[in-house]
Amino acid sequence: MNEYTISMSLLGFVVGFGVAYWAKGRLYAQKIRMAEEESANIINDAYRRSETIIKEAKVEAKDRLYKMKGQFDADTMETRTELKRVEKRLMQKEENLEKKHEKNEQRSQEIFQKEKLYNKKLGEIEKNERKLNEMMDEQKKLLERISGMTVDQAKEHLIKAMENEARYEGAKLIKRIEMETQEEADKKSKKIIATAIQRYAGEYVAEHTVSVVQLPNDDMKGRIIGREGRNIRALEAATGIDLIIDDTPEAVILSGYNPIRREVARISLNQLISDGRIHPARIEDIVKKVESEVDDAIREAGEQAAFDLGVHGIHAELIKYVGRLKFRTSYAQNVLKHSIEVGFLCGIMASELGLNIKQAKRVGLLHDLGKAIDHEVEGPHALTGSKLAKRYGESYKVVHAIAAHHEDIPPASVLALLVQAADGLSGARPGARREMLESYIKRLEDLETICNSFKGVASSYAIQAGREVRIMVESAIITDEEAVLLNRDITKKIEESLTFPGQIKVTVIRETRSVGYASK
Repeated sequence: MNEYTISMSLLGFVVGFGVAYWAKGRLYAQKIRMAEEESANIINDAYRRSETIIKEAKVEAKDRLYKMKGQFDADTMETRTELKRVEKRLMQKEENLEKKHEKNEQRSQEIFQKEKLYNKKLGEIEKNERKLNEMMDEQKKLLERISGMTVDQAKEHLIKAMENEARYEGAKLIKRIEMETQEEADKKSKKIIATAIQRYAGEYVAEHTVSVVQLPNDDMKGRIIGREGRNIRALEAATGIDLIIDDTPEAVILSGYNPIRREVARISLNQLISDGRIHPARIEDIVKKVESEVDDAIREAGEQAAFDLGVHGIHAELIKYVGRLKFRTSYAQNVLKHSIEVGFLCGIMASELGLNIKQAKRVGLLHDLGKAIDHEVEGPHALTGSKLAKRYGESYKVVHAIAAHHEDIPPASVLALLVQAADGLSGARPGARREMLESYIKRLEDLETICNSFKGVASSYAIQAGREVRIMVESAIITDEEAVLLNRDITKKIEESLTFPGQIKVTVIRETRSVGYASK
């Protein structure tokens, strides 16, 4: 029973497996058939689409070919038209060339005829020239016999005569031009300078080169000197200034080259006298305190000067150097006040001339900057000041104007000449400066020596404190026209040889005197 069951199970399994295998084969055959039908449909569809695309491409190709043919026909027609125009122009040019060629042939014939005529005339001219040369030689020989001079001597005589005549005419022309230029320049310069002076009125200054400290009594001298001179030595060592205690009643004189140190010594001594405690330790404390105060005063003086002139942006160190000028004098003129005055004058004249007013004021304030340290370094104060200005960032124009205001270098700008004029105005006005008698006399002597060195000068006289020189010339040697040239030469020599503020008027006088004697 069990075996039968097992056999039936196996049979059922085999039959089921066969049926399943048959069904699966059948399913695969259907799928293959369907795939073949689908692929055939796809191929047919693709074939139909390709035929459609080919037809469209053929239509588009025909359309493009038609358009290209039309474009080609249009281009060909335009080219043919252009070629016809070019051909027409070429034919016209050819006709013009033929006409020009005919004209050139006619001109060639005319030129040939004229050349023949020219050669004929040239032969006649050469023949006449030979005759003329022969006649000139005969005339030269005749003139030499009559005048007693050779040709070279006659040429030299003629050249001298022409040179004298040209010099005479040139002198007259120079005189006329100078008179016209001088009149115009005088009017303009007087107007500018007068305007500058009217618009600025500075104080008259008169300061001493040494400082004097007044004492309450003569007993104070002994206290200043101290036991065995220790107080005066301590004060001189701390300030670097010499104290002169002489027979002058109730006064002590402070002497030193450095004006700032002299001011420190003066203020320190006044404070010591007021305090009454005078001993070396107290002296050192007071001097240090006063030095700090003077430094502050220097900075404030520089800032005030820049503020008064409306000049801004100056380096702080330059402001200090400007402030130091407060304690510096030149010919008894306070240099800081002089610099401020020059700044105002420069600004006024710059406004009249249409220049940069702020830049002109800046140069005027800084032009004597070198005098703040001229006792510390060697060289002209103008060049020293220009180096300081350059070091602290001033512009080239300002640096050049500072260096050129005493012509240590040639002035190359209107600004430099403006500073020269303002500096001369400030220093030359009455009461501004005082001169030593020796230098004043030497300047007058130098003026007269320069004038007397010229040929034809009989005598010269420096007058108006050296502001004018009058020159008497010998009338037999110098003519009126030559007097004009002599004046120019002397003026130029004075400008090259002397240094002076303002102007010097040079007057050349020529007179002819006729002297007769009546007798019986």
